[in-house]
Amino acid sequence: MGEKKKSKSHLPLRLNVLFFVIFILFSVLILQLGVVQILHGEDAQAEIDRTENVTSKTSVPRGKMYDRNGEIVVDNELKYAITYTPQRNVQPEDNLRIAEKLINYMSMDTDSVRERDMKDYYILKNKTEAYSKLSDEEKALSDSEQYQLVLDRITKKDLNSISDQEMEVIAIKRELDQATQLTPHVIKNENITKKEYAIIAENAHNIPGISVSVDWERVKVHHPTLSNIIGNITTREQGLPRSEINKYLANNYKMNDRVGESGLEQEYEAHLQGQKEIRRHVTNSSGEVIKSELVREGARGKDLMLSIDLDLQKKLDKIVKEELNYAIKKFPYENRHLNTATAVALDPNTGEILAISGQFYDREKKEFSNQPYRVLYNQYLPGSTVKGATVLAGLDAGVIKPGTTFTDQPLRFVGSEDFVSYKSLGNVNDIEALKRSSNIYMYRTAMRLGGHWNYTPNQKLDYNGKGYQLLSNYMKQFGLGAKTGVDYPYEAIGVRGSDSYDYVRGSQVMHMAIGQFEAYTTMQLGQYISTIANDGYRITPRLVKQLHNPSDTEELGSVYEVNKPEVLNRIEMKDQYLNRVQEGFRQAFQEVGGTAWRLFNDAPYNPAGKTGTAEAVAGKEVTYNLSLIGYAPYDNPEVAFATIIPDVGQDYSDHEGNINLKIGRRLLDAYFDLKEKRQSGDQEADENEKVEEE
Repeated sequence: MGEKKKSKSHLPLRLNVLFFVIFILFSVLILQLGVVQILHGEDAQAEIDRTENVTSKTSVPRGKMYDRNGEIVVDNELKYAITYTPQRNVQPEDNLRIAEKLINYMSMDTDSVRERDMKDYYILKNKTEAYSKLSDEEKALSDSEQYQLVLDRITKKDLNSISDQEMEVIAIKRELDQATQLTPHVIKNENITKKEYAIIAENAHNIPGISVSVDWERVKVHHPTLSNIIGNITTREQGLPRSEINKYLANNYKMNDRVGESGLEQEYEAHLQGQKEIRRHVTNSSGEVIKSELVREGARGKDLMLSIDLDLQKKLDKIVKEELNYAIKKFPYENRHLNTATAVALDPNTGEILAISGQFYDREKKEFSNQPYRVLYNQYLPGSTVKGATVLAGLDAGVIKPGTTFTDQPLRFVGSEDFVSYKSLGNVNDIEALKRSSNIYMYRTAMRLGGHWNYTPNQKLDYNGKGYQLLSNYMKQFGLGAKTGVDYPYEAIGVRGSDSYDYVRGSQVMHMAIGQFEAYTTMQLGQYISTIANDGYRITPRLVKQLHNPSDTEELGSVYEVNKPEVLNRIEMKDQYLNRVQEGFRQAFQEVGGTAWRLFNDAPYNPAGKTGTAEAVAGKEVTYNLSLIGYAPYDNPEVAFATIIPDVGQDYSDHEGNINLKIGRRLLDAYFDLKEKRQSGDQEADENEKVEEE
């Protein structure tokens, strides 16, 4: 009886001990949960959010480009595409299995395969054999160090064992590896047959992440007329330019996005790229998508309406090419250095570029090519075309007055060269000096800018050194030696005669006054003549007239933004001075004795302008840069132009005139002929005026 009581007394004790242990365990668990919740709760929640919510961004086609009349210039051509949308946490082995399945349904070009791709493939397929190349000591290294050693020890013999079909597998895997999780990536969009497209569409459900869709390719409809100005975009393989990769990534670009790398494609990248489609995906712990929602719809990039008149552009290309070819063939020996001609036409009131042409002749290949970028890049001595700016500088600085005359005869100084015009012109005033292109008048003006007022033959040139600064500042008011501001990624600023005013001699400033000291671009001359034509407003040249919202049709959509005329500066001088230069330019084109009179006196559109010839050097030979600037009508300007043809030989003209004059006359004729036809409703092209596109 006592033993039974003793045994029963142990049972509550054991239960109490058990309950106490359970209590302690629960207390520890609760304490741990409290620590996680209080100290690490935010980090834990962030980890949950990171692994369960993923955002993808899908690129859209770029904006198109049209000319000022709505004619398509750059389009997107839709094409078949095979895409891959990887799940989360996809490994190289997973992509290899997908590639080995895909090769049964499609072919793949192997040009992009690198030796590194082949080595990675070989290791995946022959892991045991590959890692047997390591010593026991090396196997103790980190995984990345081991892998690098294995890569280094893959031999040419190992790689030669890879078959042609395996090479295609490697090419497919290479594309798969570049894909971003949950974001469609184009594997192939070239040379996809209808059979390939149909078979993959039928079997895509058996291959994780694979689907068929459409992609786009950039098409320059009127290539090569404006090809250099339009520019190029990168390929998917090139992706983002390395030099600007951080900028693009900060703006939600992907590594393999196609972006503008030159020309207008680069300049207007932010507008042409479009708005990517954004989706938010919810995944489970295995990385599988369990829910997907659209955050923002994608939209094709904005369309550009260029300021270019495509009809005038084609005509200008034809004119410049024909006249360059004629000059080369007419005087083959004298013009053996001649290979380039440039021209640009603008609306002087808005700065809109109507046509831009640069023709280059490759003497080895004996063929011409369109290189309009030379209008913006190449810098030449402009010759007498700058004399209008020189006269305006003299008038505004007060060293000459309206009607001031100088006797055009040689200037001779002790210890210096003689300064002459192409012939003695007698007494000339400011207007006559422009009409007949007097060098002496410009020399005397430059001398006075530098403090040498009274000329006495055979004395020393007395120059105070300030003339260069004065004249250079006036030139810049017109854009000569300054950036024009054109909407293009690059333009040359011109070649200054010196970096320091202190080292410019008086004789050099005198040469500058006739366009023989500083070099300018054809676009700078175009802005300069436009400024004179529009009564003194220096306006930024524009290649793009306005931007449009994308449209579902072939027509332009609604206007998104207009590139309004931008006045960089107003020429700060009396209207009377500009009027005298304008009159001098009118007489140069329209009155007997004017340097361009022979080719322009019968023009019905009332033109004005200035010729130019600058001595240059090609190799060891003296050549000439022939230039011409002009506008029309004189009393109500609507078109201005500039042309430069460098390195012309000494015998550069015939009875029809010099190449610069012929290009200028034909350009203005083409402009007003197009205008008349459009106003009369006659849109039919004359068979004799059709332009053959290369």
